[in-house]
Amino acid sequence: MGRTLDINLKGTFFCCRAALGALRVSGGNIVNIASESGLLGSANLTRAMAMELAPVVRVNCVCPGYVDTDMIRADIIDKANDPTAIEREMIDYAPLKRIAQPEEVAAAVLYLASSAACFATGSALQLDGGATAGR
Repeated sequence: MGRTLDINLKGTFFCCRAALGALRVSGGNIVNIASESGLLGSANLTRAMAMELAPVVRVNCVCPGYVDTDMIRADIIDKANDPTAIEREMIDYAPLKRIAQPEEVAAAVLYLASSAACFATGSALQLDGGATAGR
């Protein structure tokens, strides 16, 4: 758990902190990648940073569910006793009945980073095929 926290939380925090000087000058924005778990809690890094850095820097995150990446295939699907069953569980987990493609996550990040999302800050964009919609 400590290594995961160091990479996922602290790594994100330190990268954002390192970019703040340039972001404040440019009026840029941050788009974090969280997880669907980021949709269920009341406090998270993205929301805290959005409150702290407004109105100059916007901070949002994309919260994907399962994404069809080499890492997911190598670390979860291929290592399972029954890879077909695990992949079927991942597909069935979301009401849309499929796993997201990396390009779909990239499109969500591009939207949040663009001027089309200029009034969004502190947002967590659900991109999990509806898996958390009923929770």
